[in-house]
Amino acid sequence: MALPAQFLDELRARITLSSVIGRRVKLIRRGREHVGLCPFHKEKSPSFTVNDDKGFYHCFGCGAHGDVLTFEMEQGNLGFMEAVEKLAAEAGLEVPKSTPREAEDAKRRAGVLEVLEAACAFFQQNLFLPAGQDGIAYLRRRGLTDAIIRQFRLGWAPGGGVLKGALARQGIGEDQLVEAGLLKRRDDGSLGEYFRERVMFPITDRRGRVIAFGARTLGDGQPKYLNSPETPVFHKGQVLFNLAQAREPAGKANEVVVAEGYMDVIALTRGGIPQAVAPLGTALTETQIEELWKLAEEPILCFDGDNAGQRAAARAAERALTVLKPGRSLRFALLPGGRDPDEILRDEGPQALRAALSAARPLMDMLWSMALEGRDLSTPERRAALEAHLDEMTREIEDRTVQQYYRQAFRDRLRDLFRPQRPAYGGGRPGGAGGWTPRGGGKGWGNRQPPRWSAPLPPLPPTGMLVPKLSAESAEATRRRILVATALCHPALFDHIGERLGSLDLPEPDLDKIRRALLILLGREPGLDFNSVKSHLHADGLESAVRGLLSSNVWVHAAFCRPDADLDAARTGWDHTFELTRRIDLKADIDRIVEQLGDDPTPETFETFVALKGHERMPGDE
Repeated sequence: MALPAQFLDELRARITLSSVIGRRVKLIRRGREHVGLCPFHKEKSPSFTVNDDKGFYHCFGCGAHGDVLTFEMEQGNLGFMEAVEKLAAEAGLEVPKSTPREAEDAKRRAGVLEVLEAACAFFQQNLFLPAGQDGIAYLRRRGLTDAIIRQFRLGWAPGGGVLKGALARQGIGEDQLVEAGLLKRRDDGSLGEYFRERVMFPITDRRGRVIAFGARTLGDGQPKYLNSPETPVFHKGQVLFNLAQAREPAGKANEVVVAEGYMDVIALTRGGIPQAVAPLGTALTETQIEELWKLAEEPILCFDGDNAGQRAAARAAERALTVLKPGRSLRFALLPGGRDPDEILRDEGPQALRAALSAARPLMDMLWSMALEGRDLSTPERRAALEAHLDEMTREIEDRTVQQYYRQAFRDRLRDLFRPQRPAYGGGRPGGAGGWTPRGGGKGWGNRQPPRWSAPLPPLPPTGMLVPKLSAESAEATRRRILVATALCHPALFDHIGERLGSLDLPEPDLDKIRRALLILLGREPGLDFNSVKSHLHADGLESAVRGLLSSNVWVHAAFCRPDADLDAARTGWDHTFELTRRIDLKADIDRIVEQLGDDPTPETFETFVALKGHERMPGDE
């Protein structure tokens, strides 16, 4: 809706810019202006100025510039109309309605909101009354304090028509309760309560106004969770639970975490991660994904590690394809052991929860793993089917630039996957009696078992450094295995290598599982030795993956990664191998962008080329 310029001018005139900005920035008056540290970038000396007379702010450091509406939108993660409505309420102004129909709709929505707010207060009161004793007992068993219960405004819906009677005493009639989704008309025309004998979770809009409820039964009734029906103010696929409370911490952290349900969000908040939201019992919609991107460029989807959580992650990954944009994507943190955030918080503490989020995988990795899941790639036709599936998936991406990069990335991974490699031990050859062996994934060893390390370890080379000669076919994959094997065998190096280990691109699914498990385990429990780490990984179901890694040829090419190698040699060898991997990956990226420049010499492509070349020479290069 277009607002009259006269109204916007009046709004700006009534609101003092420095008072609004002063809520978030410490301002010092200098003459006719105020100065302070810029909230839009990190700085040590103030370059941010606020001029009330002219009605604008300006930063001489980063160039940020705007008026009171711009500031409120940027710092509060608000849309234009939300910023207008918030500031108008402070200024005592009524936002004009453009047509009688819009005014009538606004009045109707306001009435529904009033009813829902009254119901929310009623449910909150009942939680602490005798009628709500089962509900409060359940919440306290889940570890919720009274402060958390009040923060999320949790409540209890009694049965027996108590809600209808209580709100009737406030002048709220049956028709209003039906419109708000609190009563429902049965086929015989009688009225029934929508929520009975359930713990109540208020669902709010971006401004924190109650627009619906989620409800959990404590008995055997079905469904276990129930949401309000669609109403004039509530459309399930457009709303995220806890969005109003999560917006500000998400803006400060440049991070938003998406959990599966209400209690997961509350657990994340209790664990020091208040920038958490959840869809309302359904897969993420494109609208919800767009809403998340207003908070962070790469929201983290934190789903349980069980089958249901993996299915939810897969559906979200597929939904995201059509709306991907440059710089906008998703990351996925599948929690270990099939547990949910509440269980990890209770069993292992907040640091384990944060470690799991830090190990989140990019969308590209998630899509690749989904495409390989359960596929037999032993024939050319089956490999062609995988390629066709990836092409079909890529065509779902509407943004042409993102689509082009995904197509190239999938082709690179297919090339690496189908490049034959020699088995590490036991003779044989690609395509021989043992079957075709793909590189970095698939069914790898055909019908043969991966070779196991059974002979005594060979003596260490004097330097303990990487043997420089690797076969051309397997050098890239071997280097990545060496890096993960060194982290596994020398956990004391984790503080030195952890961040770089987390940044590695690992096409081999089993290798990536080991890497993710190491990031979580060593981030949570520093000081473990090799045998303890191995035992933990075996307990997490990775025994086969670990055995395959330690049975491969990594110790032949890099003796420093063996558990009995000198720690300093392991540190030096890991650094050397990582730098070599980084340079080769960078060269491959540059080669690809040069080829792309020949086909598509756009300014954006050239800027990417310049940025990549800028990383080619690192500090310390001669």
